[in-house]
Amino acid sequence: MGVLSKWRRYWLAMALLGLIGLIACKPLDLSVHAAPLNQLVATAASDPKTFNCALIQEFPNVAGFICEGLTFEDGQGEIQPGLAEAWKLSTDQKHLTLTLRAGLKWSDGSPLTATDVLFTYRDVFFNPKIPTAYRDIFKIGSQGLLPELRQLDDRQIEFILPEPFAPFLRNLAAPILPAHALRDAVATSDSTGKPAFFSTWGTDTNPEQIVGNGPYRVLSYEPGQRLIFERNPYYWRRDHQGRQQPYIERVVWQIIASADTALMQFRAGGLDVINIGPASFALLKREEKRGHFTIYNGGPEAGTTFLTFNLNQGWRQGKPLVDPVKSRWFNQKEFRQAVAYALDRQTMVNNILRGLGTTQNSPISVQSPYHLTPEQGLKVYNYNPGQAKKLLLQAGFRYNSRNQLLDARGNPVRFTILTHTGSRTMEAIGAQIQRNLGAIGIQADFTPIDFGTLIEKVTNTLDWECYIGGITGGVEPNSGANIWLPEGSFHLFNQQPQVGQAALRGREVADWEVALGQLYEAGARELDEAKRKALYAETERITQENLPFIYLINPLTLAAVRNQVRGVKISSLNYESVLWNLFELQIEDSKDRNH
Repeated sequence: MGVLSKWRRYWLAMALLGLIGLIACKPLDLSVHAAPLNQLVATAASDPKTFNCALIQEFPNVAGFICEGLTFEDGQGEIQPGLAEAWKLSTDQKHLTLTLRAGLKWSDGSPLTATDVLFTYRDVFFNPKIPTAYRDIFKIGSQGLLPELRQLDDRQIEFILPEPFAPFLRNLAAPILPAHALRDAVATSDSTGKPAFFSTWGTDTNPEQIVGNGPYRVLSYEPGQRLIFERNPYYWRRDHQGRQQPYIERVVWQIIASADTALMQFRAGGLDVINIGPASFALLKREEKRGHFTIYNGGPEAGTTFLTFNLNQGWRQGKPLVDPVKSRWFNQKEFRQAVAYALDRQTMVNNILRGLGTTQNSPISVQSPYHLTPEQGLKVYNYNPGQAKKLLLQAGFRYNSRNQLLDARGNPVRFTILTHTGSRTMEAIGAQIQRNLGAIGIQADFTPIDFGTLIEKVTNTLDWECYIGGITGGVEPNSGANIWLPEGSFHLFNQQPQVGQAALRGREVADWEVALGQLYEAGARELDEAKRKALYAETERITQENLPFIYLINPLTLAAVRNQVRGVKISSLNYESVLWNLFELQIEDSKDRNH
């Protein structure tokens, strides 16, 4: 499902499953470790790509620390007031007036007002020169119209919609940006003609220049080592006793790509929290009591993991993105269905996830009320290599004397499968897929590559054949509109060029892609819940019939947390898992930590 069901997950990010087990880092500097501060030490898989919350496209990211929106989605997927304390929707469902909390401030102490809301949406999100994921999720109706905004006073803003739009309030979790700090960057251009906004607040920026509204602000950043966040003294939240939140003064975000190192650091007491995968679960479970930590189970993850083929038939600079021979295979529905039947997903659950998960069949999260189950008629592809071979033969493929699969023109069926490096889980999935496809005569070259390189291929150069990836999810299907709209910014399997990228010639959009886009438009427009469910059920039927994504497995959301960390409410609906309610977490005094 999608990317924007909660602003912190919106960043699409390609939350590749390999990031299941978060990732620790180098040992802490003594100066940090010994600091007389109330601090929490967490981990991240890689360095941030930007500190600009409007441009974040990676996971993990800093958005959950430094940015907030008008609304937010809690750990149960319910919409809650954020920067806006109240709202009112007109009877025609086309006018939404929001009232900001009194006394809001940015992390530099400047007032946060409706002017900032107007700037964020009108000048950034709705600016055609600054394409973001948000622009897609706010497009309304078949014409893709955007809302209009009207500032009523310093605390009130009105959104005027061209027609009723069911997900609108949930989408307002998008981060609000500081007009006083970013207006000039939007208004000026660099040497290439692009707004200077694109290069504003990169990772080389002095942290003092970064202005946010989240519970924390960036204190320091050492590339490849750590990010340190300090409590935002101007953050708006207070508890029932009137105490300002967050309670924790400092969060240290250690950076390293090794799950083994993360595990070692946690077991040695150098980390307070670590998301864990199946490989480490059994070990940590045995150590839970004497190690003074607790393993939390948030249930099945909300996102999806999948195998997908590049269906783009376009050409760039006189060359096809995909070898035309392979492109013919990939664009055959029967070929994709055969591949799906060839994958032993239950064995992936049993062996790779160690039973700590389930097989996956739908683009819509299992937690969503719009999720269609096999019992309700959703097509599934249980392991059946015989059926896979049958489909291939019916589609004109054949086998030679060595049981190698050939296409109708005699070409051996061979292609490359990519995923990112650094994850035993992803590599194990890829290795099994390679074996499964080999059993039906397909030679798959499984090649893990650097995460950044993979993202560049998938979203920019578009020169890839097949990859294993994942997308975060949530309860609102329209959060994935930028995936399912044919012109969406994250239509991965048939991606059009984004602003500033080289043009394509010959890109084709299939009828089922058009149908999916139309259904998503209708689902967003429909206010009757029963009718919405029927529309999204049809999208699930189409995706499972045509298989732009071959869904794989759904792991449990598991995290180990030191017992001194209080207020933990693990959520499978948020990739931040334990840290989604960071503003509520507390650290006990050190004298109580081992009790």
